[in-house]
Amino acid sequence: MQPTTVPDHASPFTANPDAGVGVLLCHGFTGSPYSMKPWGRALAQEGLRVDVPRLPGHGTHWRDMAITEWSDWYRVVEQHLAVLQAECTNVFVAGLSMGGALALRLAECHDVAGVMLVNPAITCPPTQITTLRVMRHLMRSTSAIGDDIALPGQHEFAYDRTPLNAAWSMLELWQMIQDDLDKVTADVLLMTSVTDHVVDPSTRHMMLRRLPNVTDVRLQHSLHVATLDHDAEQIHAESLAVIRSHCAAMGASR
Repeated sequence: MQPTTVPDHASPFTANPDAGVGVLLCHGFTGSPYSMKPWGRALAQEGLRVDVPRLPGHGTHWRDMAITEWSDWYRVVEQHLAVLQAECTNVFVAGLSMGGALALRLAECHDVAGVMLVNPAITCPPTQITTLRVMRHLMRSTSAIGDDIALPGQHEFAYDRTPLNAAWSMLELWQMIQDDLDKVTADVLLMTSVTDHVVDPSTRHMMLRRLPNVTDVRLQHSLHVATLDHDAEQIHAESLAVIRSHCAAMGASR
């Protein structure tokens, strides 16, 4: 059962509910809205409507996440997208890591104004898949993947354990995304760290090869959780530039 209270750092974030341009930000696997709030606040300061939901099973205890799967996470972001699209003239989707995968899936299934990704994950080496296939039957969790951050003193408050059944479910999501990448027609801003100890480089290579409208930006000074790292301001600036460019081309206003 989900705990009745959620820590303040893991609470959802929303801003500017009356703005005409919306941005849905999706946090990563074992993380919480905390990792996306600086990005969300930067966008909100520019007058944009921002929505950062908390994914089911996240932000409380890893055992809560162990009983969830990709469809639970996707259902929530899809519901939030539907609200934004009903109330905004333009809606962008964005995400970090697994949140980037969710954002891509939304773009495959829905018409969005643009996609902004930070160190998205949709692939991993075959050896890791084989290991996970076996280990999930032997144990419920393994060591944590959080806090891959170069900035001293910064933490993302991710889980201290990784639930293996949930991780296996994430691979099912990845496969669907890979199968449907050609359905992404919106422009994609792909921002990836030169050094990332969590996501395999094959994800970036696949996206550059298969996405028709992708802008490749390399983050030189951050590790995986770049939204909380040295290059956070670059992420804010790059994404704002994409939003402004699209809205100017469409004649839209905030």
